[in-house]
Amino acid sequence: MIDATMLAAINADPALRRWSRHMEADVLLEIGAETWRWVVRDGTLASVTAGPFVMPAWTVALRAEPEAWAIFMRPEPTPGYHDLMALVRRGALRVEGDLRPFMQHLFWFKAVFAKLREPKLQERAA
Repeated sequence: MIDATMLAAINADPALRRWSRHMEADVLLEIGAETWRWVVRDGTLASVTAGPFVMPAWTVALRAEPEAWAIFMRPEPTPGYHDLMALVRRGALRVEGDLRPFMQHLFWFKAVFAKLREPKLQERAA
């Protein structure tokens, strides 16, 4: 999901660094059977590790249905799939664990996924 180029683009964005400067979290992103573990420390996305994991340690987990996530990750998602909270409302995304870092840094999460939607980054991932 995130390669070295995408990681560099996320970490180079001053707004993202500012919004996450106090975040210390291990984020488990699970889309269907695929999983990733993101380590966020002091304003940077320090690492992204692809699963599968046996017993991953995480602070907050985002678990999404693959079909809904595919719509969400389009460059221009349809209404109802355009935002993380819209996915939660639809029941297509579950946020589990310690909700404090997720809610405190909600703009960061939204902006990271918006950046991953950018066509130039998606072309590099393909």
